Amino acid sequence: MSDKKISLTGIKPTGVPHLGNYLGAIKPALEMAQSSEYEGYYFIADYHSLTTIHKPEVLREYIYEVAATWLALGLDPSKVTLYQQSHIPEILELNWITSCFTAKGLMNRAHAYKALVQNNEEAGKDIDHGVNMGIYTYPILMACDILFLKSNIVPVGADQLQHIEIARDIASAFNYVYGDVFTLPEAKAQEGALVPGLDGRKMSKSYGNHIPLFLPEKKLRKTINKITTDTSAPEDPKNPDDSLVFDLYKFFATEEQVTELDAWYRRGIGWGEAKLELFNVINDHLKGPREKYNELMADKSQIDKVLVEGAERVRPKAAAFLKEVKKAVGVLS
Repeated sequence: MSDKKISLTGIKPTGVPHLGNYLGAIKPALEMAQSSEYEGYYFIADYHSLTTIHKPEVLREYIYEVAATWLALGLDPSKVTLYQQSHIPEILELNWITSCFTAKGLMNRAHAYKALVQNNEEAGKDIDHGVNMGIYTYPILMACDILFLKSNIVPVGADQLQHIEIARDIASAFNYVYGDVFTLPEAKAQEGALVPGLDGRKMSKSYGNHIPLFLPEKKLRKTINKITTDTSAPEDPKNPDDSLVFDLYKFFATEEQVTELDAWYRRGIGWGEAKLELFNVINDHLKGPREKYNELMADKSQIDKVLVEGAERVRPKAAAFLKEVKKAVGVLS
């Protein structure tokens, strides 16, 4: 039996990730997958997407896009397990059982629900306008995603820490009644990079200031050219510490490249030249993954195979643990 800790990472399918997603979450998670300390599980949280995505053709494409992204960027399914949440029906059965040990007040305090309520109040709408039960009970399903594998470590950003706290609260409430059935997970706070978007705000699809990961070269260059800059002349010296272009450049360039561009800034560089340098380092970094991504999306059977094999590894664990839970509550003898 492996003495490795179980690490779990959930990936919500919402389309092709952008550079901010890659640098802030995907890259750190991929680095963790290389660790010999953890047994890594990565799942595509497609049921979570149903809270807002109600077009089947869109959701199916999103699932493939996110799977292809992680595989193209180096996730090795022979070393870690990649699976699709909806392929593990035991999670939903566990969802009902754990719902019976979840205080309504806990759901009332969930950040996402509270934010929606606040937005509705500010807009003069009914506080539950646009809130379906999937959104309201989202943290319970997330807890089940974590608990059914007896996960020890869950890497999350600071905005997701509450979900681990809720999972621990639910597990503790259950264990108080039935003994130590659930493993209490620990959050591993990711020091994810805060990546600026085209306008200087945090890169986000909701702001429309993002750079999708696998744009064709021409579109990538065109998008990079939209980065906000000042009106200084090309020959004017520029401060690299006050430049969105330079901020993004540092994420992809070598130390030597950063030093050279820093000096060029201080001598005087045209913004077109600076953006071309940025394009070159990003394009070099993503060229191989882009080709792999396009290959996977052209032949989705490769993705299907990985997800089926992942489910085959996970389902026996899910079935065995669900049986343990059902015996604990008394519905199985």
